[in-house]
Amino acid sequence: MAALFSADSTLMRALSRLADVMILNLIFIATSLPLFTLGASLTALNFTAMRIASGECNSVGSDYFRSFRRNFRQATLVGLVLLGLTAVLAAWYVVVTNLTFGPLAELLLLAAWYVLAFNVAVMALFVFPYLASFEGRTREVFRNARLLSWKHPFTALAALALIALSIIVTVFYPQATGYGLFWCFIGFAGIAVVNGHLFTRVFSKYIAASTVEQT
Repeated sequence: MAALFSADSTLMRALSRLADVMILNLIFIATSLPLFTLGASLTALNFTAMRIASGECNSVGSDYFRSFRRNFRQATLVGLVLLGLTAVLAAWYVVVTNLTFGPLAELLLLAAWYVLAFNVAVMALFVFPYLASFEGRTREVFRNARLLSWKHPFTALAALALIALSIIVTVFYPQATGYGLFWCFIGFAGIAVVNGHLFTRVFSKYIAASTVEQT
């Protein structure tokens, strides 16, 4: 019994990890309430989640706010660009579905919309984890995030599927998420940590290659 509750036991490590995720979730929600900080909050969330996933996180708060401060300006700009792209896609969809086009033209326009929306979505999944892990100009961040989403489609699809499934369950089966309590206590950070395992595996290849080149 003493071994079960020792600091190095599997149970205590799992409880410590759960506590880290809950703390991260609360910090993320608190720093995202002013919506203009959402870009920096998402970057810090992914940075800390990847460190938790890789076992490198010693202090959730310290890691989070270090990334938040370091990337605030660029992450805010990235968030505004993504917001602009989302607005363009939304306007496109409204126009196509409400104006009268020929059947073929409407089909082609909607097909193009779905392709672009999917590409923007998977690129957005990589943008903030990439910004949390690498330095570069904003244009390079978007370009590399897009290339990574194409080069690692299974990672992109797995991350997208997890987020989509969580949203679908929340919308159609709210009782399964405790009517929002899941998101308040663990949801955002929990999903970020699961996806953090995926992104860490992808990014580690490029970090190792960069280290070899520098030596």
